Amino acid sequence: MFKKIEIWVLYLFFLLGFIFTVFFGALVKYELHDGKFLEKYNLGWIARAALFLAEIPGNSAKILDNDNAVEDRFTSLAGFNGTPNSKESYLLLSRYDGDFKEGVVELIDLTNFNVLHTWNPDIDKFNSLVEQVDEFKFITQDNNNYRQTLKSPKLTKDGGLLFNSFPLRKINSCSELIFQNTHNRFHHSIETDIDGNIWVPSRLYPHSLPSKMVGKDVESFKDDAIVKLDTNGKVIFEKSVSQIFIDNGMEYLLFAIKSNDFPNDPIHLNDIQPVNSDTDYWKKGDVFLSLRNQSMVILYRPSTNKIVWKFTGPLFFQHDVDILDNHSVSIFNNNNKNYIIGDIVDGHNEVIIYDFKTGNHTSYLKDSLVKNDVRTINQGSGQILPNGDLYIEETNYGRTLYFNKDGSLKWQHINRAKDGNTYNVGWSQILYTKEDLKFVNDFLTNKINNCYE
Repeated sequence: MFKKIEIWVLYLFFLLGFIFTVFFGALVKYELHDGKFLEKYNLGWIARAALFLAEIPGNSAKILDNDNAVEDRFTSLAGFNGTPNSKESYLLLSRYDGDFKEGVVELIDLTNFNVLHTWNPDIDKFNSLVEQVDEFKFITQDNNNYRQTLKSPKLTKDGGLLFNSFPLRKINSCSELIFQNTHNRFHHSIETDIDGNIWVPSRLYPHSLPSKMVGKDVESFKDDAIVKLDTNGKVIFEKSVSQIFIDNGMEYLLFAIKSNDFPNDPIHLNDIQPVNSDTDYWKKGDVFLSLRNQSMVILYRPSTNKIVWKFTGPLFFQHDVDILDNHSVSIFNNNNKNYIIGDIVDGHNEVIIYDFKTGNHTSYLKDSLVKNDVRTINQGSGQILPNGDLYIEETNYGRTLYFNKDGSLKWQHINRAKDGNTYNVGWSQILYTKEDLKFVNDFLTNKINNCYE
């Protein structure tokens, strides 16, 4: 084993190793960037095998690692801290339970911080019903019980709970599956319109654009789409946002930037806000779209396929657009800038109000967000309530906050487990409108007991 070898043999070994490394890297790059040469000779399997081998370390790390623990910025805090709300209101708190090691959604009474109900669905069981091919081929690895946060929970009129976990899923009060839609990979926010229809961002698979634009590799281009579903989870409208850009003369925003990397995620749709009534500035059926990677919010009219308004400038990787009244919207601006040292929040997050009447924008309770060091990086939400109070989710740090209209902090919640770590939260929802309160009270009266009959 320790026999001496000629030096030329060692040099030859390193030379061949270098050649093999270059060849192996070329095969991986070929597979990632849609080469066609090997396919002509039925040798594409070689490149696919190389990519499979190259992904083994990363995939193994994903299996072993739980990435739901987050940076702990609030070492002295855990759970709710502060004063409960005086008026009836509730929180659908989506969080990763670091003690249970699974994602849960809790219905919390904000007048006393009591947990009234908990949903803890069997994601592994739901995944077993999904054909694990194409965009769902890694669902059992990346989106299992141990790793999954139940994103953007939404309580429905019939007492069901919608949430995102790649498929769009709906469960009952007993956490049993009502439906799951695997038409495409769904992500980010869930909103419902006045008719009960469900609006969710999706990713078309394969992509819908001409191959000359994005290549043959269906995984190389993230073709975000707006999707409208009925109350039973059936798709009734779908449109690629990239195609909307092209149809409205904005193709230059998709493919004009020259760099070493193909812009495979030019849109990154993270919120769809449906319009429920006509005003001087929008019409029922319109949708506001938050496009993170464009740092842009647009008002899109599906009935005419037209972008009727777009807003850029003060936004940096924003999330969560909400309609405030008949002439104003609010936008949660992450203020995330992509510097050479990586994505950072330049200062703090802010909630921007845009007034269509004046064409001006203002920053809401800015000093309060600065004082309380609110700076979630690439997720988050902010909602201004009709009474002027402000709800914030600082997703990247497992914190939710509630400010009085005068800017004082009323309460905050830190998702800390008994092991001392802080864990993810997942686009939680505050419930305060008359319709929300009716849904909650109907649920508590009529639905919750079904689990215990």
